[in-house]
Amino acid sequence: MTNLPIFKLEEFWKKYEFSSPYLLCPSDAESWLLNDILSMADAESKSLWDHLSLGYTESPGLPLLRQEIAQLYNTLTADDIFTTAGAEEGIYCAMQSLISSGDHVIVVSPTYQSLETLPQILGADITFIQLQAAKGWKLSCEEIQSAWRPSTKLLTVVCPHNPTGILLEANVYEKMISLARTTGAHIFCDEVYRFLEIDESKRLPAIADAYEKGISLNVMTKSFGLSGLRIGWLASKDHDLLQKANSYKMYTSICNSAPSEILALIALRSKERILGRNREIVLKNVSILDEFVKRHPTSIRWVRPEGGTVAFLELLLPISIDDFTVQLVQETGVLIMPASVFDFSGNFFRIGMGRKNMPDILNRFEQFLVTYENLFKN
Repeated sequence: MTNLPIFKLEEFWKKYEFSSPYLLCPSDAESWLLNDILSMADAESKSLWDHLSLGYTESPGLPLLRQEIAQLYNTLTADDIFTTAGAEEGIYCAMQSLISSGDHVIVVSPTYQSLETLPQILGADITFIQLQAAKGWKLSCEEIQSAWRPSTKLLTVVCPHNPTGILLEANVYEKMISLARTTGAHIFCDEVYRFLEIDESKRLPAIADAYEKGISLNVMTKSFGLSGLRIGWLASKDHDLLQKANSYKMYTSICNSAPSEILALIALRSKERILGRNREIVLKNVSILDEFVKRHPTSIRWVRPEGGTVAFLELLLPISIDDFTVQLVQETGVLIMPASVFDFSGNFFRIGMGRKNMPDILNRFEQFLVTYENLFKN
C-alpha cells in the first residue's frame, strides 16, 4: 500500500497531545494506575502475572483473554475473537481482508479517518452518507436504502458515534442488517465506545451478535480507559474473515504484548468496577456540559450525546473554529479538536467528557469563550 494520506486526527494529536497542558478533547475514559489494575487480579490472573515470561504470544491472542472478551457478547465464543494491537490494527487488517478494487462500500461520515481512507486506497467505489446536525446527527432508513446497491460489499458505521456521541436507532440498525443479508455484505461496526451509553436501555446488540457477517471492533482504550495496553479485537462469526485478518497481522504486529494481555484479562474480569467508575464520570460531565451550553445560547450549540466519551459542539461566533482552536491553545493551553480534523465542514469541534479533570478544563475554556463573546458583543 502506497501514498497513504496524512492521518489528520493522529497528526493533530502528535502536534498537541503532549505539549498542551489542558486536553479538552480526549476520546478515552479516565485511565488507571498499573497498581490499581493489579489490585483487581483474581488468583489465576495474579499467578499468570507473577510468572509471566516475556516471550512471544499467540498471534490470535491469549486463549484466556479471548474467552474473557467473548463474555462481552451474547452469542460468541473465544473462536469468534481475534485480538489486535489497538483498534487501528483491527481496522487495517479487516479492510485489507474485506475489500478489493471496485467493491462498493458505504461509509457513514464523519468517521474515524482510516474507515474511509483505507477503502479509498484499496480502490473501493465509495458512497458516503453525511450525517447532519440539523437531523440530530441521526442516520435514517431512507439514507441507507438510497445508498445500497445490489453489489454493496461493505457498510462501515461507528456506534456510539465519534465525534457526535449519537446512537443508531433500532429500526435503522435492523434495516442495515436486512439490506446486508440481501446482498451478502459485511457490516463493520466500530463499537469502541460501547458500554458507556447514557441511557443503557438504548444499547443495541453488538453487530457480531446480531448479524452472521457482522464485524465488531472494540478495544481496551476508550470505554475501559486503558489505552496504554494497546489491546483491541475483532469479533465475528465469520471465521474466514478472522483468518484473513490474522494473515495480515503477520505483516504488522505479529502478536500482542505479553504483559498487556494479562493486564487486559485482569481488567475485563473486573469490568463492572471499571466501567461503573467511567460511566459515573461521563454522566457527571454530561450534566456539567448541559449547564455550560445553557449559559451560552448565542455562542454554543450541540446535539446532546447519547453515549461514549465525546460530544460535538458548534461555535456560533463569527470566527472559524480552526482559528479559534489555535488561539485557544496558544493563549490558555486548552485543546479542543476542530471539525476539519474529521474532514467535516462547519464550525464544529469535539470535546471529551470521559476524564475527571474535564470540569476544571471546561472552566478555563469558558473564560476564554467569554472574552470572545464580549469582543463580538462590543
